[in-house]
Amino acid sequence: MIQDWTNLRIFVRPGWTDMRKQIDGLAALVRDGLGQNPLDGSLYLFCGMGGRRLKVLHWDRNGFCLWMKRLEEDRFPWPEMAGEARNISSGQLTMLLDGIDFWHAHQKRQYKFL
Repeated sequence: MIQDWTNLRIFVRPGWTDMRKQIDGLAALVRDGLGQNPLDGSLYLFCGMGGRRLKVLHWDRNGFCLWMKRLEEDRFPWPEMAGEARNISSGQLTMLLDGIDFWHAHQKRQYKFL
């Protein structure tokens, strides 16, 4: 079921996740690793080691949904340092799924003139 994600909380798990994990393993990561409740209706995003696979875990009223997206050529822009879950907006989720690196967009470019 596709729904409007603009009103959901969306969390990214920084660092790499073993993409062999399915619903139970990812729900355990949400609970134990991120300190969140996997049944709260939020979206939880995980990325594999190569940056080409992304999984989304979501509790939808009466059961879990698990979505996966695999890129054929590019990599997802992903925060590599493991740590606390990062809350992102639905607009940032759209950028992430489109491959736009919003994590570093706020940094100003420095130019050197010779």
